[in-house]
Amino acid sequence: MSLVAQVFVVVAGLFHLVVFAMESLLFRKPSTYGRFLVKENEVEVARPWAFNQGFYNLFLAIGALGGLVWGGDKGHAIALFACACMAGAGVVLIASDRRMARAAATQAVPPIIALVLAAVL
Repeated sequence: MSLVAQVFVVVAGLFHLVVFAMESLLFRKPSTYGRFLVKENEVEVARPWAFNQGFYNLFLAIGALGGLVWGGDKGHAIALFACACMAGAGVVLIASDRRMARAAATQAVPPIIALVLAAVL
């Protein structure tokens, strides 16, 4: 995998680490739950969902970053699979709620770029 593709894998992995922290550790903060279009009176109902979802994001980040650390064809395959999952989740997010277009793009564009670069370089 080219160095530039690896850079986008790292960007995607780091983004998902940040989202893990927001969903699983910081969700009760108004500035955090508001980003997910959750209202104050919905926080305690949404919190278990967000906590679980945060760990999905953590595992994707571990797959992307860990795959790069592992290296070789197997490690890169794991990293690219994690990127494909990230990209797919971004597509699902925009399809489910157009108000989340910016978040979906932030989530999906770096891993899509990594996938394209890995395929062509």
